[in-house]
Amino acid sequence: MKKVVKGAKAAKAKAAAQAKGKKVVKASRYTINCSQPAADSILDPASLEKFLHDRIKVEGKTSNLGNAITISRDNAKVIVSTKIPLSKRYLKYLTKKFLKKNQLKDWMHAVSTTKNSYEIKYYRIDNEDEAEEEAPAAE
Repeated sequence: MKKVVKGAKAAKAKAAAQAKGKKVVKASRYTINCSQPAADSILDPASLEKFLHDRIKVEGKTSNLGNAITISRDNAKVIVSTKIPLSKRYLKYLTKKFLKKNQLKDWMHAVSTTKNSYEIKYYRIDNEDEAEEEAPAAE
């Protein structure tokens, strides 16, 4: 029963904040892991970080991050922390745009690994292996 009471209190606090005209938004943290391509020195996480910094729009304007959004890098991971609403899908869109700009879209894609993270992976190419196995058997 205590959980229900806590939930009710939280709902009342949220409703009171919305009644005053304030938006209640939790801080979010998203991670883009590019360790595979970075290990092969195909993709530079620093360039992805700069691309996101230049392209993320806040209130309809690019390069307007302020204190609302922070972008940092930890080795081969790019971490986007936000205090305002920012969809994970928007980060995937920008990541795909970055891959296309650097002509890497044909070999890599962004895959969701957890609720708040993406990983840039290579496409699996099984057709070449199957073709090589079938060619000697056909003769």
